[in-house]
Amino acid sequence: MPGYMIAVLGIYIGFALLELWRSNLFAKDEQTRDDGIVEGVSMVVLIGFTQPAIVFASSALMGLIAPGLQGALAGLNVFAAILLFLILDDMTQYWWHRASHSFAWLYNLHRAHHDARYMSVRLVYRNNIIYYAMMPGLWFAGALLYMGLGWVYAGYLVVKMAVIIGAHSDVAWDKPLYRIKWLSAVMWVVERTISTPATHHAHHGRHADDPAVHYKGNYGNLLFFWDVLFGTARITRLYPRSYGVENLAPATLGQQLLWPIFPENKEFARDEIDGAMAGEGA
Repeated sequence: MPGYMIAVLGIYIGFALLELWRSNLFAKDEQTRDDGIVEGVSMVVLIGFTQPAIVFASSALMGLIAPGLQGALAGLNVFAAILLFLILDDMTQYWWHRASHSFAWLYNLHRAHHDARYMSVRLVYRNNIIYYAMMPGLWFAGALLYMGLGWVYAGYLVVKMAVIIGAHSDVAWDKPLYRIKWLSAVMWVVERTISTPATHHAHHGRHADDPAVHYKGNYGNLLFFWDVLFGTARITRLYPRSYGVENLAPATLGQQLLWPIFPENKEFARDEIDGAMAGEGA
């Protein structure tokens, strides 16, 4: 296993152990039998198949389209290389995530991530299997690896996943820091730069009348700066009272993992999906 994957796994396990100690990792409030299955399957498929397959496919496509670019960026300045990943991977993921809350067919691919009525590191990889296979940022990252930036990607991915894992955990690392007065200016910068538990939990909040909820925004993954830049940010330093999506009937296990192969639950109507995307009680 590559060193960067060991580092990501270590970060994930570290937050998981915190939850095991502080908030019961395996028995969250309102969890269902299907929750653990969706989380386990989507995580194993993404890490074990989807990501490696996309890297391989990206390399194969680049080899056909632009064989002369193989290793062309290997000597690129490290800061320029990081900027490329931030734009082609992280910013495109922001727009992909935002689009998933704007178009019904994409929301069906993403809704498994919001069906959970809790926050946890368990949600980090929770999505429809097809959602990740179509994510543009993963394909762009694969192309950059083909062009010789694998050495930068290793470090970039460790930092990105540390931020994302921390932002999903229900052991909020930012909460005690907000109470330290001399850190106020530092936290002002931090919460406008990267995703924090407070800003990302707001995106998962259940009730529209909760002042800490901002379902139609706070889409950033590594950088929260994209939300600030594109006008979708809300910063309250508060945490939602509850999580999930209100006024939306539960999805079946098959639908969460493999819609449209497994179609929508017959009991919920399209206007419920439209209402969820519009933030009407989300």
